[in-house]
Formats: sequence, structure tokens, C-alpha cells
Amino acid sequence: MSRHPKPPNSTSPSAPSSTQTAPVLPAALIATNVAKDYGDGPALYPLSVRVEEHERVALIGHNGSGKTTFLRIATGLLEPASGGITIFGQEPGSMTARSKLSYLADTPTFYDDLSVWEHLEYTARLHNMSVWEQRAADLLGQLGIYERGDDLPSRFSRGLKQKAAIAIAFIRPFELMLVDEPFVGLDADGKEALLDLFDHASTAGAALVVATHELSFVSRTARTIALRDGALIFDGESSQAQARGLVAVEGTTSQE
Repeated sequence: MSRHPKPPNSTSPSAPSSTQTAPVLPAALIATNVAKDYGDGPALYPLSVRVEEHERVALIGHNGSGKTTFLRIATGLLEPASGGITIFGQEPGSMTARSKLSYLADTPTFYDDLSVWEHLEYTARLHNMSVWEQRAADLLGQLGIYERGDDLPSRFSRGLKQKAAIAIAFIRPFELMLVDEPFVGLDADGKEALLDLFDHASTAGAALVVATHELSFVSRTARTIALRDGALIFDGESSQAQARGLVAVEGTTSQE
């Protein structure tokens, strides 16, 4: 007997409502002189940025620019060498910060023995969601993998793994989402589905920080932050970002 609910709705799934009623602090993320050195040189120079609640930010830069390091520090997966980050006023990795933050990593990882549907159930129940089945079905339908719900994502192709990881990241309530290169491996339909999910999350009030080489996403944001070789080189309006040059390894664009 299938444990799945009715097929996905034709409309996009709405963001899950949080059961928490505590007031939200005025900033989703505050980084204060946060830096990281892996021993062979700085991976991230002292960086201070503030991301407000409801803000949508594109984080751009070439490979090795420090984007992933910054995001991993913000999630609590990596310790900074100096400085620090708070998530809604809390330390990264704390229970309060984790309850408010959803992280979509650049390399999806899964439990070897859990199906896509079981991953969604585990994540939803971990965040005390009593009603989640229809949203899970809608997410899988929007991403085009509803029929693969009983399969093991650990055996998927790169693109299908990415779609499964996206569904898992969006099934739970969140007030801030940190995303690292989410468009890699996605087909055109998958990219459109993800952009639509970002739009719905923003409309629901979540803050988004998306590290990406997908320059079309930059045009959908009001603010762009650019890193090069671990240093901040731009933080301003996306319309003024000249994103293609900021992503390049070489360049002379100065911080504005």
C-alpha cells in the first residue's frame, strides 16, 4: 500500500507555516569580521555583512572565492579563525539557529537506506511538522520526481540528487535559507522550479542567501555580494553589480 497522499497539486506548494510564534530578531544574519585560514593562506578575509529578514541576496564569485567557506561558517559546520556570525542573534549550530535556518549544500548527501519520501518524512518530523504529506507530494511534483519518491536518492544521477536535496531543504519551516550552487546539474525545468520555490519562500517572508554562478538569478535579487580570493569586492544593488565581471577570476572591479 502506498504511503503517498493524492498526486501533487497543479499549483506551486506554499511555504510551510512555522508553529513558532516568538518574535523574530531584526537581522537574519550578521557577520562581524569573520575570517578563515586553512593553513596555506586565507580562505576568507575578515568579512562583515548584515542580511535583514525577508532580504534576498545573491552571493557570487569564482570557484575558491570563499562563498562556500562563508556559508559553512554561517551554518555552524565550520569554525571561523576569527570573528563570528549570528543567525537571528544566535550562534550558528545552536538549536534556535538550526530551527530557523535551512541549508542546501553544493554536494547533496543522503542516508543510504532511506527513500526520497522517507528523507522528507524524517526532515518534516524532525521539525515537528504534523501536516507535511501533501506539501511533500507537491514539492516532488513541481520538481518532476514524484514518481521517484520510493527510490533511494543515493543512487540517483547528479541532477536527480539535486532535485531530491531541494525538496528536502524546502519541506521544513525556515526563516533563512542558505544555498550553495543550487543550479548545478539541473535541467531547464528544474531551474525554473527552483526559481519558483525561491519566489514563494520570499513571498512567505524568508530571507535567502544564494551562492551561485547562475547570473540569471542575480537579476531576480535586489542585492548582490561578491567575493574574490576570499575578499569582499562588491556589496550593493544587483542592478549595478556587473555580475559577469565579478564572477571572473581576473578583474579590476572595485568594492562599491
